[in-house]
Amino acid sequence: MTVTREDLNPCTVRLTIVPASEQVKHSFDRAFRDLTKKVKLPGFRPGKAPRAMLEPLVNKEDLYEEAARALVMSTLNAAIKQESLTPDPNTQPSVDVKSIDQDTLTAEYSAKIPLPPRVELGDYTGLSVVHAPSEVTPEEVDLQIEEMRRRRSVRETVTSREVRATDIAVLNIKPDGATEGKTFMVIVGKSFPQLDELILGMQVEEIKHAELTFPADFSDKEWAGTTVTATVAVSSLTEVKLPDLDDAFAASLQTENLEDLRERVTSGLQIVKEEAAFEMATDQLLDTMVTKSTIEVSDNMWENLADRRISETAQEQAKNGISLEQYTRDQGMTIEEFVEAWRVRAKTEILRAFVIQNVYAKEKLNLTNGDVQQELARMAGENNISPEELYRALERNGDFQELQFRAIQRKVRQFLLSQADVRETEAPAEEATPAPKKKSSKKKAEDAPAAEEAVAETTETEAAE
Repeated sequence: MTVTREDLNPCTVRLTIVPASEQVKHSFDRAFRDLTKKVKLPGFRPGKAPRAMLEPLVNKEDLYEEAARALVMSTLNAAIKQESLTPDPNTQPSVDVKSIDQDTLTAEYSAKIPLPPRVELGDYTGLSVVHAPSEVTPEEVDLQIEEMRRRRSVRETVTSREVRATDIAVLNIKPDGATEGKTFMVIVGKSFPQLDELILGMQVEEIKHAELTFPADFSDKEWAGTTVTATVAVSSLTEVKLPDLDDAFAASLQTENLEDLRERVTSGLQIVKEEAAFEMATDQLLDTMVTKSTIEVSDNMWENLADRRISETAQEQAKNGISLEQYTRDQGMTIEEFVEAWRVRAKTEILRAFVIQNVYAKEKLNLTNGDVQQELARMAGENNISPEELYRALERNGDFQELQFRAIQRKVRQFLLSQADVRETEAPAEEATPAPKKKSSKKKAEDAPAAEEAVAETTETEAAE
């Protein structure tokens, strides 16, 4: 067996391994035995029939897959020992089998070996940070109450008036010369200007003839970016009616009157804005700490994390009949861009998490029962369930480690902010994140930073030492 070593960074080593022919043969023999040990043929005990009789029953793809697995299992540790490496026990190596052939008894694979992380914290006292104001304006309260009205709106079919802005119209657009048209549902005023102008004032079942230039991002890809001369018919019309803004509406939201509703909305927005300002400020501090510190981690750590999150996203979307390609396209990205975005995010979260872990240990911070209970309540609120229901979900899935990490994270963020040089300023516009939406905690609460699993494992190892 020959082993070629390449040091990718201080905590990641790539080994390229070419096993000896007898090792390849042994792996194929083992794979064959494992795949046929339960095969029953008349007159023979399971797995004891002559090889010539069993070979036609073994799927070649399964044989090669199992042989590759067996080969890596039997040679990787020896290669690691040969190079005198001490892998990180909490992070799995990643393996890429480049070739394996039963006829020539040759194989080659590469393995990324993760080494233990190295962290040297920078100074975290007096760091400069911008803290956005969290005052709630009357305009923000009005917008929130208007959104509440929108959520309680009802739809009514319109038959006796013309099309108006914000109506929901079902249109049939039939190009000249086509045997049939295509049906679209649009919100009047939000489709595209030429179409909105055409249908405003039309009646249900009215037809117009016009030349339409469809925008490049039009939902129908066949027509997107093209000019079509067509007849446009309004098939049906629906009006969205909002409830009146009065005390009765306030009472439907379990408040006494409009004044009480405004007070409660103001209080709720205050909490949200304070939390957002806290998160933005402490994100700045953590990123500054990452820059000021020396943190070396294996590529495996953040690559494995990103791959896991991408797989979870694919599984979640598949439940809704949506492919990962379609999902990423809806997010305005290719699959390659989506994967890269997750890798960048995963690396950021890993580095931040190591800052959190090390500050927590260095300052000898401790969690109280109240800290954990408050974090449980926050997580429950984020997922619109009761703390008791979330607790049962965490208990069922064995996810208390996540709850603990989130409580530790908040403790460290509060500590860093208390040590910082804070300047007040206007709230910056938040950047759009390419990552998938968070999932409900009823299955697995995932709102903690993406790196808690990896860092928690490292923490446990260090504590044991």
